[in-house]
Amino acid sequence: MTDKHLSLLIGGFIPAVLFGVGATLQKVINKEAIGLGPYLMGIGATIFVCGALYALWDRDLAFTARNGAYIAVFGVMWSVAMVCIAIALKRYNGQIGQIVSIYNMNTLISVVIGLVVLSEWKNVNSVRLLAAAVLISIGGVIAANA
Repeated sequence: MTDKHLSLLIGGFIPAVLFGVGATLQKVINKEAIGLGPYLMGIGATIFVCGALYALWDRDLAFTARNGAYIAVFGVMWSVAMVCIAIALKRYNGQIGQIVSIYNMNTLISVVIGLVVLSEWKNVNSVRLLAAAVLISIGGVIAANA
């Protein structure tokens, strides 16, 4: 396999499966009697243990104040997003299939930021990317109205 294929498998397909199963678990967890604080703390503790184990295995402990700040901002954004999803599932009896279809339109936000801020427009086929964006948008609207 080429590096491109491996990156798509390891960074795309496997996370898609894991996030898909994880989203289903979100619905199951939020149907249980659990507060949103303990819910986030449980996820955080699990992420901490996984990170510690990976750091021991990989032995790369590079860290700076700058990347620490980026991590903190990412953590806050991710946590707030998870709480919003949990509230929608728990308090408003949201349907995971509909909610996931909408929040996974975050792809469009990431693509735009990648194109503009990270200058990825130099290395992509704009026509295909635009077609994909249209299909993602259509899919999100259809699923949300299912």
